Amino acid sequence: MGAVGGLTAASGVAMAVGEHPDDERSKTDEESTSDEKKADVPGAAVRVAHFSPDAPNVDVYVDGDQVLSDVAYGDVSPYLEIEPGTYTVKITAAGDPGTVAFEGDVTLEAAFYTIAAIGELGASSFEPLVLFDAGSALARVIHAVPDAPAVDIYVEDELLFENLSFGESTDYAALPAGTFTVSVRPTGDPETTIASFEATREIGVAYSAYAIGYVEPPAGAADREFTVKRVEDGPMDEKTKK
Repeated sequence: MGAVGGLTAASGVAMAVGEHPDDERSKTDEESTSDEKKADVPGAAVRVAHFSPDAPNVDVYVDGDQVLSDVAYGDVSPYLEIEPGTYTVKITAAGDPGTVAFEGDVTLEAAFYTIAAIGELGASSFEPLVLFDAGSALARVIHAVPDAPAVDIYVEDELLFENLSFGESTDYAALPAGTFTVSVRPTGDPETTIASFEATREIGVAYSAYAIGYVEPPAGAADREFTVKRVEDGPMDEKTKK
């Protein structure tokens, strides 16, 4: 997965041009100095997640400039720094700019965001889900499984989130640090578990858990079964990374 075009890769608080191994751009000494100043307080920072189980690898364009290339299903890009404003975002098949899966305007303020591609191309439900990413000791869940019912989320058999439908995300919730068993169950049916997994949470880090794939994978998509993709959100205090 490559970061290209005019955006600055940002990870943690911010990552300047050339600091991420997939960043394909170069910079001058003057740009380097400018990037160091930006790294402390970015304007907006956005990353892209590919969670559409029947879509091919994709390229991402912002205002006509390609910023990410060959993003595969299940991939989450690094944060890319950008000035706040409204931008036209286009998602195409990788290497084929004429095959457009989505094109539309996205407004970004001075904050961290995830644009998650969800839904199915074949069912015309493909869409970008724009999410504000917190940067504190919090966790949330995003339902991106097109063939799953509305679900409830349990932590150690205690109901945390309920009635979460496809394309919806929960608010962030505070949880203590530690390792927990998280269960995904059909709404109103606490005896049936769709999936269960262990999650470890550290103080000072915000997490998103994306439910992706299929509960019953169709022909040709056997490798895209239901799974949970967990990522860290937004800026992190330097002390939490030691």
